[in-house]
Amino acid sequence: MNKESLEQWLQRLECLHPNAMDLGLERVSAVAHKLELLPVKQPVVTVAGTNGKGSTVAVLEALLNETGHSTGTFTSPHFLRFNERIRVAGVEASDGEIVTAFTAIDNAREGISLTYFEFATLAALCVFRARDPDVVILEVGLGGRLDSVNIVDPAVAVITSIDLDHQNWLGDSRGEIAREKAGIMRGAMPVVIAEPAPPPELLDCASAAAAAPILCLGRDFTVTSVGEAWQGVLYETSGGRRLLAPQPAGALLPGNICAALQAALLLKVDFSPQQMQRALDKACPTGRRQLQRLSGRDYILDVAHNPAAVNKLLEYIHVTPCKGRTIALFSVMADKDTKGMIHAATGTFDAWFLADQAANERAAPAADIAALLCEQGRDMISISKNVRQAFRRAQSLMVEGDRLVIFGSFYTVAAVLPLLD
Repeated sequence: MNKESLEQWLQRLECLHPNAMDLGLERVSAVAHKLELLPVKQPVVTVAGTNGKGSTVAVLEALLNETGHSTGTFTSPHFLRFNERIRVAGVEASDGEIVTAFTAIDNAREGISLTYFEFATLAALCVFRARDPDVVILEVGLGGRLDSVNIVDPAVAVITSIDLDHQNWLGDSRGEIAREKAGIMRGAMPVVIAEPAPPPELLDCASAAAAAPILCLGRDFTVTSVGEAWQGVLYETSGGRRLLAPQPAGALLPGNICAALQAALLLKVDFSPQQMQRALDKACPTGRRQLQRLSGRDYILDVAHNPAAVNKLLEYIHVTPCKGRTIALFSVMADKDTKGMIHAATGTFDAWFLADQAANERAAPAADIAALLCEQGRDMISISKNVRQAFRRAQSLMVEGDRLVIFGSFYTVAAVLPLLD
């Protein structure tokens, strides 16, 4: 397979393991040791959480690069290219680098079956070993305790929000989910908790793991509103406090920004206000309150796929009013709390454009979503056979000053991105 293209490799990986999702560390850890990928020699920051992981990673990556520290960053999922998952110094790994890594993994596994995500994790570690960045940043794919990135011991663990999502895998309460996220913590290693109201179980797990220091948003580092801006105070490793000048409200949540900045300080990376501002200007993660303006019309793309994430998206919409109508393009996976997401959006949208995704067996049928909207008294509902058609229909009815909000899943945003380009 070493002469095959990246696309051919990815097609192979999709059917290599009997289950698309198979949590556990035994298989991936065994192959990592065969490849001599562990321990990772660089300091590692591992980021877990229900929502906000991608934004936190983007800010930390931009800040480290801005201060002269090269980064190796692993994120998931990707939107348009698998290469988006593996970056060095902010630049995507090449097809050749990833194919070389896949080949090495395939040769080393000796019959051990790996999932697509496990192959991706090991490929990232192979690329980072070859490129030797200063700091490695790993985003957890699902949960934390049994996610494949957890074979790596972090120098700093970051946990963003804790909300209900993936209950079939992680548990039916915030406390159960918190225990899974807490699995990335290590003894005598710092943890940054950016959940403003953490379940007691999360702090219990941090204490049981002997993580230190345990820095909590609202207690050890803070974010406050200042008019239409925000201001933060960070914990300094020397025991002092660093006051951040008021920052304008933008697409990134202040709590996630401060979690990334706090992680940088724990790595003993200093930064000036100017470096921080340049990093924030560059940290524009795809599909996170992403705003594009075309021909006098606004398009907001957000991967919000649970009620908590939708609420945060709506907060942003309500503080950034538009002159015309606000219209929704919505498609979601069948295992999500669709009813809760629709309920959260009560009174926000003037029309709903729904889309089927025939190629995605996980997607909820648009007719089922329409039925939920009708139950809640919504009208102005359009159903299309795919996201592309739904986008074209919505776009054809928009006039100058209107705004289209595309949300519900990574797949929904990924389908629209090429159309905006």
